[in-house]
Amino acid sequence: MIFPVLIRFGLLSLVILQLSCSGDSMATSDEPVVVGSKTFTESVILGELVVGLLESAGISAEHRRALGGTRFLWNGLLSGEIDVYPDYSGTILQEILAGDDFADLAAAASYLDSAGVEVSPSLGFNNTYAIGMTSVRADELGIKKISDLAQYPDLALGFSNEFMDRSDGWPALRDRYRLPHGAVQGVDHDLAYRGLDAGSIDVMDLYSTDAEIAYYKLRVLKDDLSHFPKYDAVLLYREDLQRRIPKAAPVMKLLNGAISEVTMADLNRRVKIGGESEAEVARDFLRSRLSVDVVDQVAAPTRLGRVWDRTVEHLILVGISLGFAILVAIPLGVLAARRRRLGQVILGTVGVIYTIPSLALLVFMIPLIGIGGPPAVVALFLYSLLPIVRNTYTGLTDIPVPLTESAVALGLEPFARLRLIELPLASRSILGGIKTSAVINIGTATLGALIGAGGYGQPILTGIRLDDIGLILEGAVPAALLALVAQGMFDLVERLAVPRGLRMGESR
Repeated sequence: MIFPVLIRFGLLSLVILQLSCSGDSMATSDEPVVVGSKTFTESVILGELVVGLLESAGISAEHRRALGGTRFLWNGLLSGEIDVYPDYSGTILQEILAGDDFADLAAAASYLDSAGVEVSPSLGFNNTYAIGMTSVRADELGIKKISDLAQYPDLALGFSNEFMDRSDGWPALRDRYRLPHGAVQGVDHDLAYRGLDAGSIDVMDLYSTDAEIAYYKLRVLKDDLSHFPKYDAVLLYREDLQRRIPKAAPVMKLLNGAISEVTMADLNRRVKIGGESEAEVARDFLRSRLSVDVVDQVAAPTRLGRVWDRTVEHLILVGISLGFAILVAIPLGVLAARRRRLGQVILGTVGVIYTIPSLALLVFMIPLIGIGGPPAVVALFLYSLLPIVRNTYTGLTDIPVPLTESAVALGLEPFARLRLIELPLASRSILGGIKTSAVINIGTATLGALIGAGGYGQPILTGIRLDDIGLILEGAVPAALLALVAQGMFDLVERLAVPRGLRMGESR
C-alpha cells in the first residue's frame, strides 16, 4: 500500500531534522563570528572584508551573504543569528530607528546600547542615495536636478523595492519635491540598471558608489532640496561579541576610515564589471591597502561541485518540509472529511496560509525562529499543506456512498474502514496532492536563499545581482529538472502503489 511508504518518508524527514539539530547541539563553544550582508554587491564586499580581517587574526568567521533587506539583517542581529553586518548611518536613522527622531548616530547611542548593538565609526565613505537617468535622456529633456522631474509627469520611474517603502525613500521624496508621477514601479536594483539602459524606465534610485553609474554613463541628478541624508558606511555588531571573542572588535577597527568613495566604487567595478569575486577583491584590498596577512582563500569549487552542494541543500529543505506536511496534512484531510463543519474551518485555514506571499511569510518567521534553514522549512511546510489536505478531503468525500455502506454492512470499525477501504480508494487523489505540493515546494524553496537557507536560489540571486546569466541558469535549470524528477518519481509510486483499477484511463 501507498501509506506505509508515505509514513516512512515523513519519519525519515524527522530523522534528518533530528540529526541536523544534534549536529548543532554538538557544536563546540568556539563558534564562528557570523557576518551578514545585504543583497547588493557592495554589502557583500564589505562582509568579505570583515571575514578576511577576522580570519587573519585566527578568528573563525562565517559569511551569510545576500540575506535580503535591512529588516532581515537587523532582526537577525537582534536575535543573535548574526554577529555583525555592514550598514549605513542614513539607513539606521531613517529606516531602523524611523519615528524616534534622532539627529545622528551619537544621539541614538543609548537606544542602540539598550538593544545590545554597537556601531563602528565610519568606514571612510558616504554611499548616499541618489536619483539618476541616462545622460542622453537627461540632456534630451534638459533635466539636471531632482526638482526638474516635476515638469515631466509621464516619465517612468523604477525604484528598488526597499526604496519604495523606506521612510526616506519614494513616498518622502515625492512629498518633498511634489512629484506628480504615477508610473512608479518597484524593481530589483540590479535589474533596474538594465531597464534604464533599455529605455523601459526613465529614472531610478542609485547608490553613489555604484559602478554602473560610470558604466552606463548615467546623470546623477542634483538633490537641490537636500532630501537625502549622509549614508556613512559603518559596521553594526552585537555588544556581546566583545565578551565572547575579545579580539574581534579590535580587528574590525582596522576598517575605520580606511575606504574612500573612489576606492569603494573601484571595488564594486571590479566585481560588477570586471567579473572578479567579492572575496578576491576584498582580500586584495586587505593585502595592498591595510598590509593584512590574509588567509588564502580555499579554492572555489567547480560548477558541478556547486550544483551538487546546492542540490543537497535544496533536497533537505524540500524533503523535511514535505515529510512533515504529509504527516500532518493527511490526518487533517481525514478529519475534514469526517467532520464536515470542522472541515470547512480546516480548509479555510490552510487556504488562507497558502495566500500569504512567500517573502512575507519568511519575514514573519525571522523573529520567531531566526534565519537560515529552520524558518524556510517551516514556511515550506505551511505552503505544502493545502494541496494535500484538499486532495485528501476530496478523495474521501468522493467515494461512492454504496461502497461505504457496504463496508458498514460488513461490520468494519471506522478505523478499519478508513485503513482498508477509504484511504486506498482515495489514494490516487492524495498522491496527486502530494505531487503538487512537492513541485510547488521545489520552486518556492529558491526564495529560502534570501534568509541564508541556501539551495538553488543562491546562484539565482547572485546571478541577478551580477547580471550573470550562467549563474542564474546554474540555479534555475537544476530546480526545473528536480521538479520534473519529483513528478516522475511520484508517477512511478502511483503505478506501483495505487491499485490498477483506480488508475483511470490507463491503457491495459
